[in-house]
Amino acid sequence: MTHARIVLWLSVTLRSTRSLRRAHFVEWQPPKPPNPVAMENGTGPCREERPPTAQETTVTEGAAKIVFPSSNEVFYNPVQEFNRDLTCAVITEFARIQLGTKGIQIKVPGEKDLQKVVVDLSEQEEEKVDLKDGENLAPGDQPQIAVVGEICEEGLRVLEGLAASGLRSIRFALEVPGLRCVVANDASARAVDLMRHNVQLNGVAHLVQPNQADARMLMYMHQKPRRGKLEQGWGGPEGLTTQFFPKGLLCVTCTDMAVLAGNSGETCYSKYGAMALKSRACHEMALRIVLHSLDLRANCYQRFVVPLLSISADFYVRVFVRVFTGQAKVKASASKQALVFQCVGCGALHLQRLGKAAEATGGRVKFSAACGPPVSPECEHCGQRHQLGGPLWAEPIHNLDFVGRVLEAVSTNPGRFHTSERIRGVLSVITEELPDVPLYYTLDQLSSTIHCNTPSLLQLRSALLHAGFRVSLSHACKSAVKTDAPSTALWDIMRCWEKTCPVKRERLSETSPAFRILSVEPRLQANFTIREDANPSSRQRGLKRFQANPEANWGPRPRARPGAKAASEVLERCRLLQNKRKDPPEDRAQRAARLKTFPCKRFKEGTCQRGDQCCYSHSPLPGASADATPTDCPETPPTRTPLDPGPAAGPGVD
Repeated sequence: MTHARIVLWLSVTLRSTRSLRRAHFVEWQPPKPPNPVAMENGTGPCREERPPTAQETTVTEGAAKIVFPSSNEVFYNPVQEFNRDLTCAVITEFARIQLGTKGIQIKVPGEKDLQKVVVDLSEQEEEKVDLKDGENLAPGDQPQIAVVGEICEEGLRVLEGLAASGLRSIRFALEVPGLRCVVANDASARAVDLMRHNVQLNGVAHLVQPNQADARMLMYMHQKPRRGKLEQGWGGPEGLTTQFFPKGLLCVTCTDMAVLAGNSGETCYSKYGAMALKSRACHEMALRIVLHSLDLRANCYQRFVVPLLSISADFYVRVFVRVFTGQAKVKASASKQALVFQCVGCGALHLQRLGKAAEATGGRVKFSAACGPPVSPECEHCGQRHQLGGPLWAEPIHNLDFVGRVLEAVSTNPGRFHTSERIRGVLSVITEELPDVPLYYTLDQLSSTIHCNTPSLLQLRSALLHAGFRVSLSHACKSAVKTDAPSTALWDIMRCWEKTCPVKRERLSETSPAFRILSVEPRLQANFTIREDANPSSRQRGLKRFQANPEANWGPRPRARPGAKAASEVLERCRLLQNKRKDPPEDRAQRAARLKTFPCKRFKEGTCQRGDQCCYSHSPLPGASADATPTDCPETPPTRTPLDPGPAAGPGVD
């Protein structure tokens, strides 16, 4: 049986691909224990000795202990500990499933009893198989046990394409049972040298094989033969990943959230093949854009992806998908993607599928183009135009059976990870999400559109439940409202809420979205009585669902550079450069002195009645030209401080 394979952390956004292309390719040999003498001296395929470093930082995370230079020569971000803990938990459950079909049980440190239920996550996700211990074994045979730190010949082979310090790979070897080998690859010679030192320090040289190469070339040179010849084609890192690792687990992290969240739609299209929109649901939209990109690249090689878990956390998105081969299933990929129509006025969302799948005679499935668009040129609620985004993944982004397994394993063994409390909270919210409802609205978005007070989360959820709709939270946003209610019903509920605290219509412009929405009487009478089922279970239990910033100056770290400054110096420089384009605030005396440098326009015309109380000058200023443009005097004294408009914009008035 073909061994299961896992590809980890292969996001093109984490590192510059230019540095990867400059790396020298070193052929990946089958994992074997390295030469201890070479490990002590820091030598390897690149024939370089490890230079002595006076300033090194020691980090202990999970069961691993690593050292790395204090200067920013090797990439490391401590905020990603949640990411690494979650990855270890996911791979452990994936190994339990894969090895369980071979009659191999895994033993996780801290677990009391071995799990006996195995879920089949093949192409038919809905099929489940319950296997008792030893069911696949011949009579008289003893079940095989896989433990951490030991080589399992039938186990998983793991590739971390951009390993940096090797922390993640070392943690796999020390915390995940059922592994055959772990290849920790990086293009930086300094990083690979550091990996060798850390591998020797943790005593996992028999499992972890450091390797220096371009990640794309490494996979390209070890592709699987197909039909008597090698598969040809070049589809970028994502395409190569799906090409060379069939039926494996692909784990991808993307940290360029500014691009995925709609700040640069054209850049998002060039990287991911989709147009991102500025939306309150931008974090879930980012997840669905990444899934669309992965599936699109996989389709080029007659493969498709099945999401297991997709998370938006901190400053990145993290997706875990399985890759399958099947030409018939690939044909259905178009019906899994959708375009997004978003109103620029009220933010109403409408999805348009790219393809349509219908049952034909004989049990066959017929695929065709979808019909649309689902909206008129102008929004039916506020009369504004629509923006077009996508394509994005429109199917469920989680496998709830698999998420439940990971959640149960973390809950019964909370001491395994430092971030177990947060993992438990996030996964609990995910199990409560509506799987068949893409994207969401937010409380502040709905109320700010019509300029009314914001209802409580329980009040809005209760109103939707009373109206017969389903509603849930989203792990991607604290104030999210994910519901299957159409936008018409949602705005009817908000119209009913506005009647409890009316908005002054005379203050609204007749062309504003708020005026047009509130000018229509609601056809649905909302009931805001709090229902017991409106409060989700995760909220009742007080779980840590939405964690605050983990530390000061958190976020994506700068790319590792040879001879770089210490990480503390880089963070201090970033702190000093924050808000550098903003003008310093003025006090009232400074603003009065600045305005006195401008002549009063009304005084020159003879109409200024304020005299000495005028905030502008009534006398020629030293050095001022005779034809200087005077300034109009305001009727009332200024009450707030505007930004300095500069000499080109002229003086500012309130």
